[in-house]
Amino acid sequence: MAGPIDFYFEFASPYGYLASTQIDRIAERFGREVRWHPVMLGAAFKQTGMRPLAQIPLKGPYMMHDLPRFARLLGVPLEAPPVLPDNSLHASRAMVWIDETMGPDAAKRLARAILHAHWAAGREIGRPELVADIAAGQGIDREELIAAVAEPAIKERLKERTQASIERGVFGSPFVIVDDEPFWGADRLPQVVTWLERGGW
Repeated sequence: MAGPIDFYFEFASPYGYLASTQIDRIAERFGREVRWHPVMLGAAFKQTGMRPLAQIPLKGPYMMHDLPRFARLLGVPLEAPPVLPDNSLHASRAMVWIDETMGPDAAKRLARAILHAHWAAGREIGRPELVADIAAGQGIDREELIAAVAEPAIKERLKERTQASIERGVFGSPFVIVDDEPFWGADRLPQVVTWLERGGW
């Protein structure tokens, strides 16, 4: 069986959300597994000099026009949250904790639930309690999660994972690596499909 596809995303990234609705379906067509990796893009931004699109003149307004158009194209719901970008730290820590305690499938389910709540339902995720409310819908204990995301070990693990992603060249969201080939951006998903169809080019 061919190797897994690595899918890197930032919870606060709307394009990461859009890609998250497609990546597993794409992989399934080609018999591939997808490994989901939450990243904190602030660390990469320090190296690239980039900023969140919402904070950049001209690009921010364009993004707000493009997002609903892109969502309509994909046939997925979109409702922008009131804070852009929201603080995704607790969501990312929660996913790391679930990955280490319940496994990657449970972590992926939680990630999907948070992304849907944030970008399809417009809910905020910037506080541990808000993330815990979403996680409760996945059968995860609220208080246990709130305690876990404050643990120094989980904080350190997220930092380590983010640094590992940067060392692989990840600098944006979404970022897909397939067969060691990097693709940045939700608009590169058609290229990912072609790469998988052809076995590279």
